Amino acid sequence: MKPEKNLLFLLVSGFLLTMATAWVSSSQQNFAPAFGNPAPKVQRYLYVATPGIRNYLGYGGHGIQVFDIDNNHRFVKFIKTAGLSKNGKPSNVKGIDVSLATNCIYISTLEALQCIDITTEKILWEKQYEGGVDRISISPDGKIIYMPSLEKEFWTVVDAKTGDVIKKIVTNSGAHNTIYGPDGNYVYLAGLKSTMLNVADAKTHTVTKQVGPFGADIRPFTINGAQTLVYVNVNGLLGFEIGDLVSGKFLHRVVVEGFNIGEVKRHGCPSHGIGLTPDESEIWLCDGANNRVHVFDNTVMPPVQKTSILVRDMPGWITFSVDGKYAYPSTGDVIDVKTRKIIATLEDQNYNAVQSEKMVEIHFSGSKAVATGDQFGLGQVRKGAR
Repeated sequence: MKPEKNLLFLLVSGFLLTMATAWVSSSQQNFAPAFGNPAPKVQRYLYVATPGIRNYLGYGGHGIQVFDIDNNHRFVKFIKTAGLSKNGKPSNVKGIDVSLATNCIYISTLEALQCIDITTEKILWEKQYEGGVDRISISPDGKIIYMPSLEKEFWTVVDAKTGDVIKKIVTNSGAHNTIYGPDGNYVYLAGLKSTMLNVADAKTHTVTKQVGPFGADIRPFTINGAQTLVYVNVNGLLGFEIGDLVSGKFLHRVVVEGFNIGEVKRHGCPSHGIGLTPDESEIWLCDGANNRVHVFDNTVMPPVQKTSILVRDMPGWITFSVDGKYAYPSTGDVIDVKTRKIIATLEDQNYNAVQSEKMVEIHFSGSKAVATGDQFGLGQVRKGAR
């Protein structure tokens, strides 16, 4: 009987082995495409437009400096741009933004708006507009640009693909800084000759609400992701004020403690630059006279001052990396948000310091741009959005 048992054992074992082999082979065929074609690694770059401190070429020349965020913000390449004044010299860069829909970077200068293809890095068009151009903002779908005139009476709404004018919005407020709301429904228009923030309906391109009045004329500002709060710099204040975007009411005035208001190199405003960390837990505020960035706890209202960071020059703007890990003041310092330490400084290919108030993060999968940050330090918490 023993030989018969051995034979039966061998037959059963062979059958089981055959079934297992067939299953593994079938599984490998089903899953092979997923393992055989891994998605390209996403690469993150910081695009810095210069001259982004007035028309000072000593802070990075004339063009776009590109830095590798994941390689200690090392210099990658330099992209030539347009934007010359009537005398043939580089004009002040006033704003930078990106449209994934058109695959283009847009740079505004005192006189014009230029459109640059992200992939080819070729200038597709450059157009001059009535009243000049200040800091632009692009709709979340990448199709519409709100373009403030240069501190004049109106904003111009243009088509992102062609640059053609769609409409003019007259506010008589000294058109200046502009934020297209992340929900795409509202655009926030701050003029530096008004204490009121105008809110435009993005469908009709008309002003439907005002927020304020604030304590003085509005300078840089930012909003939370839910579009319920606005944090503004105003003339004469080392600090910031807060308004309710839903009710339109003024809420709080927050003053920096332990530092005096002093003379500033540019902008004539003690605090010119404010941003929310993407998780909205903190507000980072520029202090031009003391070369500091002040950090506030935004989990309480009004926010409470926490600490201050010394930077290498006068900060006049601030934004953050998409993941919230890094803060980017206009001084070219790269600050680790968690440790408050300066972990890198932006330098061009010749190791010269690069500074700019106009920078934006772009992510690539292979050669394709797939995501972008913002130049304003906007909050990214959308819960409870109106």
